[in-house]
Amino acid sequence: LICSETLRHSVQLAQLGRTNDSPFQGGVFFLTIHFPTDYPFKPPKVAFTTKIFHPNINSNGSICLDILRSQWSPALTVSKGTTCLWFPRENASSTQCHTHLVKRSSPPVLLSICSLLCDPNPDDPLVPEIAHTYKADREKYNRLAMEWTQKYAM
Repeated sequence: LICSETLRHSVQLAQLGRTNDSPFQGGVFFLTIHFPTDYPFKPPKVAFTTKIFHPNINSNGSICLDILRSQWSPALTVSKGTTCLWFPRENASSTQCHTHLVKRSSPPVLLSICSLLCDPNPDDPLVPEIAHTYKADREKYNRLAMEWTQKYAM
C-alpha cells in the first residue's frame, strides 16, 4: 500500500503488487479516504475510486467493513502523512494473503481493506449477486474479478 496525503482531509492509496492466485493480481486500486473533523473519534469515509468486482464493494466504491462503521475505535487509526509499502511474501501459499509493511506501526484500516480484497465476506455483502457468485461458483467469480481488474485497474 502506498499512501500519500493529497488534501487536508483526503488520502489516496494504491495497492501494488500481487497475491498468489488472486483475481486482483497486478491491479492498482485507488481509494479516497475522507477524515471527518472529529476523527479519530468518528471513522473515516473510505471509497474505492477504481471499479472492482467484489461482494463487499459496490459500484459507488462503498466498502462494507465493520471497522469503518459499528466496530470503529479511535485506536484503529489511519496514519496521515505516512508511507507504507505492501508486498506479498514470495513463499505465500495460494490460499492465504500475507502482507509485509515497511512502517513503524501498522494502519489497521488499510490492512483490513487489503485483507478484505484477499478474503471477501460473502455473508455481509454490499452486492448480493456477486456474493452469490462467490459462494456458488468460485471459478466464475475469479474470472469476472480478473476481467474487471484487467479492464479497470491496469
